[in-house]
Amino acid sequence: MSVGFRVCTRKQAASAELVAEFARLPVANVSDSMARLCAAGPRLRPMHASGGLAGVALTVRSRPGDNLMLHKAIDMAEPGDVIVVDAGGDLTNALMGELMLAYAVKRGVAGFVLNGAIRDVDAFVRTNLPTFAAGVTHRGPYKDGPGEINVAISLDGMVIEPGDIVIGDADGVLSVPLGGAEDILRKTLAKQDAETRQMTAIEEGTNDRSWVDAALKERGCEFP
Repeated sequence: MSVGFRVCTRKQAASAELVAEFARLPVANVSDSMARLCAAGPRLRPMHASGGLAGVALTVRSRPGDNLMLHKAIDMAEPGDVIVVDAGGDLTNALMGELMLAYAVKRGVAGFVLNGAIRDVDAFVRTNLPTFAAGVTHRGPYKDGPGEINVAISLDGMVIEPGDIVIGDADGVLSVPLGGAEDILRKTLAKQDAETRQMTAIEEGTNDRSWVDAALKERGCEFP
């Protein structure tokens, strides 16, 4: 098989039920439950009007400014897929615009994560398909390749495997490895419960803040 210019088959994918569980959780809490080591980078910001992103990763690696493989990925996408594109973060040429967006909606694509630029921003806001990208430019893409589909990619050091769970909200984008998803879900739900109890204590004025002074003393801080 030709490395660098190939279309691979996705061998596994998260279930719709598992995706739905993560869809209702804040990205920050899931991130905390993954040791706070994973992130797709602060440049990836929502380009749609509102709402979160959740779906199964369909991965694309493309040459910066070229969207031939992204077109093929949309053709291949199954309903509920999030198309995640590593295009090197280059913002010179947009990877997609209004026409591709309309086709993706028709295909049932759940959203996009693009380490590159988009154009036709008003269409993304109006359509409100969850889309995260690194920037915006009016300059259109090329369609020459090369690229790869359904291979492991990396966005700002965060590895995304085909079939992983991809989530996003106003805080950014996160990929949840399929192999550890059940454990991460349990940890996140426990964190949610703890935060709910803490919020109740804050509202009732019973929140225990003694840990702050204890931490300062442990680290040798001098204070009155």
